[in-house]
Amino acid sequence: MDTENYRALFCNPNWDYDTLEAADKIISKIGKEYLKLKTYPNQIEIVTSEQMLDAYSLTGLPTSYPHWKFGKDFVLNQNNYTKGRMGLSYEMVINSNPCISYNMENNSTCMMLLVIAHACQGHNAFFRNNYLFKEWTSAGTIVDYMVFARDFILKCEEEFGGDEVESVLDACHALMNHGVDNYKKPSRLSSVEENERLKKLITIKRENFNELWKTLPTGLKLPEPSPGEEQKFPKEPEENILYFIEKYAPALPAWKREIIRIVRKVAQYFYPQGATKVMNEGFATFTHYHIINKLFEEGYLNDGFMLEFLKSHSGVLYQPEYNSKYYSGLNPYTLGFNIFMDIKRICQNPTLEDKQWFPNLIEKDWLEQMHYVMENFRDDSFILQYLSPKVIRDMKLFTIVDNENDEEYEIGSIHNERGYKKIREQLSNQYDRSFHVPNIQVTKIDQHQTSKLYLTHYIQKDRRLDIESTQETLEHIRYLWEFPVELHSKNKLGINENTFEA
Repeated sequence: MDTENYRALFCNPNWDYDTLEAADKIISKIGKEYLKLKTYPNQIEIVTSEQMLDAYSLTGLPTSYPHWKFGKDFVLNQNNYTKGRMGLSYEMVINSNPCISYNMENNSTCMMLLVIAHACQGHNAFFRNNYLFKEWTSAGTIVDYMVFARDFILKCEEEFGGDEVESVLDACHALMNHGVDNYKKPSRLSSVEENERLKKLITIKRENFNELWKTLPTGLKLPEPSPGEEQKFPKEPEENILYFIEKYAPALPAWKREIIRIVRKVAQYFYPQGATKVMNEGFATFTHYHIINKLFEEGYLNDGFMLEFLKSHSGVLYQPEYNSKYYSGLNPYTLGFNIFMDIKRICQNPTLEDKQWFPNLIEKDWLEQMHYVMENFRDDSFILQYLSPKVIRDMKLFTIVDNENDEEYEIGSIHNERGYKKIREQLSNQYDRSFHVPNIQVTKIDQHQTSKLYLTHYIQKDRRLDIESTQETLEHIRYLWEFPVELHSKNKLGINENTFEA
């Protein structure tokens, strides 16, 4: 098929499966040859609005275990969609190998090409090459693992009752943010290994079945102390609370431990996506912008197609002003795209200001720099390293000071050299995970009398715990641990400011 035939296909507003196959072929070719993208194989699925709503409720995964929240989200989104209170995204993509993307069936041909370039090349390449996704997720096994998780939860519901299982899931979901390893590389997911491990546990249980064993506590296997040494466990604070409960809860049955394990594995899978929202969307938008323009340059598209594309692309990047009633924070697509475009500009046409702020980018190959940035950063470090004064000016960014004792806000930083650094630092902090998730760690267990679990909250940047939500969270930990729980909130001097118990 020559360029003329492709243009006739792509510029026809009505698409068929031959159009999508041709679009995937040409876009993949441009992504590989022009942008040097390395991607997983693509699996494109055309879905109805009902199926897209289903994917929404399962957070994009093609299958998941049953839980009331997924059903509630589906009904809520369906009502909002059918009554015109919300729209649906044009696509949804998941980090898997092959990379599965869902495209809405009512997309126009232009929109189909845009989302194939955006999701099947941009997001796909980001999933495959960014260090967080490479080290913290298992793209090749997540779908099989979720099938295993669904089957296991269904079996638990048959054996122990739906209410009991959902109570465990409720508690685990409340603690998902505290079920992630931030620094320790987690083990790889494997549905085969998980099934083999479960079979082995069941075999051992059957071989050693005795009613007397039901009277013995299980799970808390602590190391023997050396002579004269006081036993303290854990020896080092543990940040992953779900992991600690799964491994060391004194009386937790095996099936509850397995549910905790499933939820913390899912939490770990989504951890990189939360840490790279700006980068991921910015890079995908940068990718579709360059691929579509390359298609136009090579004669695959006509002017009419480009007008529709530019309208959709502008809609993706729409950023309401700070004083608009539609303002709800910075659009991650806009912020990420602007920074990536600015890196390319600095490499190609630097100004005196750029030479002062980014000497390492001057006269470098822009494509090599794109790949380096995409592969080695996350949102907070990306903004801290590459947010330039030009982007700050273009997006009209500034900071405000909100002192609790003052009645009015104060403008903290404006567009001068000192202000640029302050704005960059403050915006970077907003994307740091510690800004949203308090630093709470397991520090001690009373092993001899009460089995009480002691937690410590380390106050950072004067951000203290909300009393009501802290108490509710402790109740969930108490439910899973099955013994008393105590939390101390300490400031940077190590002084305990507040104590919570459940």
